[in-house]
Amino acid sequence: MGTEYIKIKCLEVNQPIGKFYVGVMNYDDLERISLVDVRHMASKESELETYMGIQRTLDGSRVGKIKKYLEGVDATFPTSIIVSLSSKDTTYDSNSNTMQIADKPDVAKILDGQHRLKGLEGFGKSGNKFQLNLTIFLDVELEEQALIFATINQSQTKVNNSLVYDLFEFAKVRSPQKTAHNICKALNEKNDSPFKDKIKILGTADDKDKETISQATFVENLISYISADKVKDRNIYKAGGTPKKANNEELKKLFFRNLFIEEKDGEIARIIWNYFKAVEKKWPIAWESPQANLILNRSNGFAALMFFLKDAYLNIVKTNIGTVPSMPEFLAIFDKVGLKDTDFTKDNFVPGSSGRSALYRKFKDDTKI
Repeated sequence: MGTEYIKIKCLEVNQPIGKFYVGVMNYDDLERISLVDVRHMASKESELETYMGIQRTLDGSRVGKIKKYLEGVDATFPTSIIVSLSSKDTTYDSNSNTMQIADKPDVAKILDGQHRLKGLEGFGKSGNKFQLNLTIFLDVELEEQALIFATINQSQTKVNNSLVYDLFEFAKVRSPQKTAHNICKALNEKNDSPFKDKIKILGTADDKDKETISQATFVENLISYISADKVKDRNIYKAGGTPKKANNEELKKLFFRNLFIEEKDGEIARIIWNYFKAVEKKWPIAWESPQANLILNRSNGFAALMFFLKDAYLNIVKTNIGTVPSMPEFLAIFDKVGLKDTDFTKDNFVPGSSGRSALYRKFKDDTKI
């Protein structure tokens, strides 16, 4: 039998590096013909990796995030997957702007996009289709492949998570991300708020002495009490539905869930306000201080306080989850904590998860809740 071919729409591009092609291919076709190291990268190095002296093992966490992202109704990969092909496996027709590519394993070498391909694995099992735009280089020597790979990876800049959350302000539909962003921004702007001008909107500080908590840190900690699956919730709203409320057992973790479903975002904001007003009242110096060595008003201190919020809130409201405790009610709990303003140092609570956990345990131990 002769060789089977995949026919794709394709345009020729000329740049200083030479000629290449931009085309569109179904994911499952590319997966079928791509170099085996895309599927088994952890156990086999590609020719490019051997040449460059690198090991491009797949990051399981990154692949998992891509798979989760693909559950979204508006998932997209707008940037190209970059592949290298041999001219002996391809035929380009400039009259019809089409390319025929041999439909056999290991024809396409992936220079960039292996995590996206791995994340798409199994996507089509439910009948879904996903087309990818490709940048196709023909007969590229290893040295040129290495140059392309290095250029891409040196020039890529990770998008700031705070910017991502900030863009939810412009979303037309409701979502946990949009609600958390709106609460974050309101608390940062309101006069007399315990967070007034303390949050680094877009993740960068205009006033480094005062803005000590990133927008992403605030939003992610808040979402953890609203939704166990923010992508699924957003999809439901986009489809015109309303996510399910939490049952009594789920409310022990997602205690803001039903307030969110009932669109009582103002009450969520008020609970956060009263809780951190109590923090501000109990430890005014540590909460307001610009000293870099004090951690209460920085990421570690804020995260520990958000962990403890669940314990403090449930201790006050008991089974009446959804009610709004007052600032004095929260302060009565914090008054049991034996820490002074000067105790919230990096020496006592080291940066990272261990210091955060130690501070949370101190709150729990002193308050007995």
